[in-house]
Amino acid sequence: MSPAASPLRDEGTRSQVVLAGAIAGLVSRFCIAPLDVLKIRRQLQYHSLADPLSTPLSRTSGGVLYLARDILRHEGITGFWKGNIPAEGLYLSYGATQFLAYRSANQALDLVEQRGNVKIPGVAKSFLAGATAGTVATTVTYPLDLLRTRFAAQGTERVYTGLIASIRDISRHEGPDGFFRGLPAGIAQIVPNMGLFFAFYESFKPLAADIHLPFGSGDALAGIASSILSKSAVFPLDTVRKRLQVQGPTRGKYFGSAKMPAYRGVMGTIRAIVQKEGWRGLYRGLGVSLVKAAPASAVTMWTYERALSVIQGASQQSDAGHGIGGS
Repeated sequence: MSPAASPLRDEGTRSQVVLAGAIAGLVSRFCIAPLDVLKIRRQLQYHSLADPLSTPLSRTSGGVLYLARDILRHEGITGFWKGNIPAEGLYLSYGATQFLAYRSANQALDLVEQRGNVKIPGVAKSFLAGATAGTVATTVTYPLDLLRTRFAAQGTERVYTGLIASIRDISRHEGPDGFFRGLPAGIAQIVPNMGLFFAFYESFKPLAADIHLPFGSGDALAGIASSILSKSAVFPLDTVRKRLQVQGPTRGKYFGSAKMPAYRGVMGTIRAIVQKEGWRGLYRGLGVSLVKAAPASAVTMWTYERALSVIQGASQQSDAGHGIGGS
């Protein structure tokens, strides 16, 4: 097996994995920010999809192109990067935590195999480690995810004047729990999502390594396929999470409408969406999400593999230099 096709779980030291994951997160976020804003706006539209004659309840209800034109017209080009400061912090910390947790979970499973004298299939190991990594990273970074969602959902009416003001306002009016609205939906989504993603990625990676593409982009191809399959499977829970994240005292300010429904709990939100919008409502924004997920996963995995390779090369050169100097 070529180095490029070596399992992701076997690559790098802890510090190398953390640094490469942080770099991958930063680069990925900047590239896909506009698609992320469009996806969030679509998920927070709440007029009925089951009844084609229903009247949209918010000014920004409409297709993706309508949303893009509306943002450009009323908020300018910078509107596509709303919430970018908390989002950059989210992607940086999420990427670092996720790849470190993935590596650590695999090492723990290796110990289980050794001490229990059992063999865990590779796909099952990747799924369990991916689910663990996703759960840890989501929980640790969730307040940043919530802030990213609320800033991205702001229209021309400013709900928060800035990042510090938003933290202060949520703390004062919603308490610590306010930063974790929708976390159960996030965990319920991320466990199968990241479990499937890493299981698919580890399976596709050796196959993609044999495909000769520019810039060693077999990693990107494996990331795209894995992301599309895993994202589609759990998308309704992502919609539920977004709806719950904008609940609270500021609920009526998003999109300049006071009619945003109040939701309580994961199952209650699912029932409310299905009753009002039909089953299609749970998949609102799936198209733009997949369009976003493909380049996001491609950029993330490609950047991670390249960054890790550069970091490892620099570390080896440094070690060699110390060896020469000490001889």
